[in-house]
Amino acid sequence: MSPTIEENTMPQRDRPEADVTDKAVFRAWTSARRELGEGLRWVGDRLVTVDILAGTLTALDTRTPGDGRELARLDVPLGAVAPVAGRPGTWLAAAGTGVALLGPDGTVAWIDRPEDGNPVAMRVNDGVCDPAGRFWFGTMPYDGTAGAGSLYRVDADGGVTRVLDGLTVPNGPAFTADGTTLYLADSARGLIDRFAVDPTTGTPADRRPFVRLPADAGSPDGMTVDDAGHLWVALWGGAAVHRYTPDGTLDRRLRVPADQPTSPALHDGRLFVATAAHGLDAPRDHDGRVLAAPVGISAPEAVAAIIT
Repeated sequence: MSPTIEENTMPQRDRPEADVTDKAVFRAWTSARRELGEGLRWVGDRLVTVDILAGTLTALDTRTPGDGRELARLDVPLGAVAPVAGRPGTWLAAAGTGVALLGPDGTVAWIDRPEDGNPVAMRVNDGVCDPAGRFWFGTMPYDGTAGAGSLYRVDADGGVTRVLDGLTVPNGPAFTADGTTLYLADSARGLIDRFAVDPTTGTPADRRPFVRLPADAGSPDGMTVDDAGHLWVALWGGAAVHRYTPDGTLDRRLRVPADQPTSPALHDGRLFVATAAHGLDAPRDHDGRVLAAPVGISAPEAVAAIIT
């Protein structure tokens, strides 16, 4: 069992009273569709994204639209990756039922598969490094069993710790630049929680509801924190991306021409959004593609994982 994290149950909610709709115009950045495009990250001079169920990792140019270059293809789900500090071409990946190192030659070196043996069939979902280089990733049940998912942390020594259980579809996670705040969504509950984090140890505490979305707004999916400390959230089923101030106020609402936005990334004043075609009977033109729109806001580059 993971350690208990005290939860403050003071209610927070989405606050749509003011008209905060942004008129940003999106265009397709890729022509290829992904069934479950996710894990969009700015790394160096490129973006990387995964197709979870296909197990692929692809690099995209940040300046010119195109379908990019496939970097890896696994025979298990691939949820998200982070570059590994000091090891060019190597990625730390949430994959299958756990976490592995992906080498530049295509090798897969498993660190741990903590969901092996679980009586509920599980897979990884989203993941990201905190500012100290610790990699955090979520796991979720294939069949939607409530509370079967968990959040894990990979420390520099390669140790894997379950830091939170009782989740269903964990998404995000996202961190503030100083590493003291963690945002984590449980998509199945329509809820984003905020945690205080000890930046030295990576221990989360003081769990508080940050935003609860109404069912007709879609489900909170991937997230990122921009240079101003505001949280951007892709809304699966909501055809939108929201930006929230640190107190949970809805600051901007961007309509996305795809039904299932999954993962936002900000670079050089542009918002990139991964989307998914999974489960759609009649996908629209942009469903499953990476999209982009000018927003005048950027975010820090993805942090590299530290593995000794």
